[in-house]
Amino acid sequence: MAVVARALSVLDVYSDGAQSLRLTTIAERAGLPVPTALRLVRELVAWGGLERQADGSYRLGSRLWTLGNQAPCPRRLVELGRPLLRRLHAETGLSVLLAVLDGARVVVADAVGSGPGAGTELPPHATAAGKIFLAHMPEARRREAFGDLARLTPYTIIAPGILDRQLTAIRAGASASAREERRMGEIETAAPVGPFGANGPAAVLSVTARSTAEARRVTSQVVGAASTLSNQLKVAGRTAT
Repeated sequence: MAVVARALSVLDVYSDGAQSLRLTTIAERAGLPVPTALRLVRELVAWGGLERQADGSYRLGSRLWTLGNQAPCPRRLVELGRPLLRRLHAETGLSVLLAVLDGARVVVADAVGSGPGAGTELPPHATAAGKIFLAHMPEARRREAFGDLARLTPYTIIAPGILDRQLTAIRAGASASAREERRMGEIETAAPVGPFGANGPAAVLSVTARSTAEARRVTSQVVGAASTLSNQLKVAGRTAT
C-alpha cells in the first residue's frame, strides 16, 4: 500500500463519527501494524490532520476542517449564509453564527459579531446549536456524546435525563435554547437549516442574546433566517444537479 493510501486509511477510521481514538484502535481499524500506524499518526499530527489529546488518544485536526471548508458544499453554505448572518446581526445587534457537524464535533462555519469565530468547536450539550445536532443524531452517536457532559457553568445541564427531555422536545419542533450553559450572561436560541440527512440538519443558525426576554424576541427572526437559508440551499442543490 502506498504511503499516501496508508495515511488516508488512518484518517478514514474516523468516518463513522468517532470523536477520539487510541493508537491501537487506529491501527486495528486501518489494518496496519502498530509501529506503522504510529509513524503515520505522528506525521499527521505534525501536519495538522490529527490532534493528540491529553489522555493519549487522537482526534481529527483543524487542518482538515480548513481544507474541508473549501469544498463546494461547505463553501456554498457559507456564501449563501453570510448575507443572512449580516442582516440578522444588523437587525438584532447580536452575535450570529452558522454551525455544522464535522464528524462528531459541532464547529462554527461562519460568524458575525463578537461570538465564537469560524473553526471554533462548540460543546454540543451546552449550546443551542449543539442541542439541535444532538437531537437529530442517530441514537448510538447521541449516547456516545452523553458520556462527556462537562459542567462549564453552574447552569450547564449534565443530567442525561433532563437533557434527553430537551432533545425530545426539539425533535418534536420546540425551539432550541441554552441559558448561560456555555458562558455566563449568554442566552442562545437556534434553528435548524435544511436539508435534513441521516445525521440531522445541514447546519444550524444561532444567535446569542443577553437575556431570556431578548432571546425570545429574536427567536422568530432566527427561525425565519434559517428557513430562508434552507430554501436557498434547496434551490442551489437543484441548480447544481
